[in-house]
Amino acid sequence: MNQKLTNYLNGVFTPYDGVKSVTELKADLHSDLQERFLELKAEGKDDETAFKMTIESIGDIEQTILEVANLSRSLERQVVTNFSASNLSKSDFAGVTAHKGKFTSSALRGSDFTNADLTGSSFASSDVRDARFDGANLTDCKLSTLDLSNASFNKSILVGTNFSKSGMDGAKFTGVKLTDVNLTMTDLRKTVFENCIFDGVDFTNTDLSGQCLDGQTFIGVKFDKAALNEVSFKGATLKNASFQGSLLSKKYYRAIKTVCFDGAMMDKLTYAALKGIEADLSKVTVI
Repeated sequence: MNQKLTNYLNGVFTPYDGVKSVTELKADLHSDLQERFLELKAEGKDDETAFKMTIESIGDIEQTILEVANLSRSLERQVVTNFSASNLSKSDFAGVTAHKGKFTSSALRGSDFTNADLTGSSFASSDVRDARFDGANLTDCKLSTLDLSNASFNKSILVGTNFSKSGMDGAKFTGVKLTDVNLTMTDLRKTVFENCIFDGVDFTNTDLSGQCLDGQTFIGVKFDKAALNEVSFKGATLKNASFQGSLLSKKYYRAIKTVCFDGAMMDKLTYAALKGIEADLSKVTVI
């Protein structure tokens, strides 16, 4: 074996000692280079020429090592967190990163998830009353079929988040843009929404009775078969919103007549859909 090659590799790989994937790369490369060196020697090359040609054959090895090391470290940081079926009431998770974390069937009442990155995590069937998710990244999180009473979502990141069938009395959403969020089959009569934008949100079969949604923005939102008795959309903006009830029941259409759209702005399609089911649009602005 050529010691010069071994020394060369040791020098190149020293900054990455301890990174498992880099160590494996080093072992494989060491074997390949020694084999290449012996082939060049067998062709009649002297040691110096064979060494030089062997090194040149691997190209920019330092860049390759750096990329492998960065990928390895990134993957090592993405530890799957499993706190399922745990008693974690009033726990401090503020600022943590827990992608695809598992918090199912757990006691998490009063826990603090402020500014945490919980992308892809699941909280199904847990007690999350009084929890704080202010500023938390809840992209693709599953918060369905659980108790979120009095939970706080101030400026949270909600993209593809699933809240269906959850208890949300007193839960508060402030300054939030809800994008492609699932709020189906949920009782939202006592949930608070302030300064929110609803983009692609699904409220199908949800109880919004008595909700005050004044001044907020709704884009591509589904209110199909939702309970809308006495809901207020004063000064709200509605674009491409869907209001469809059951053909077998007049209950939905009676509820629409109690909805207040005074001062609301809506596109022509939304206006036409609501006009067709006899909503009071006398004080609406069409945009």
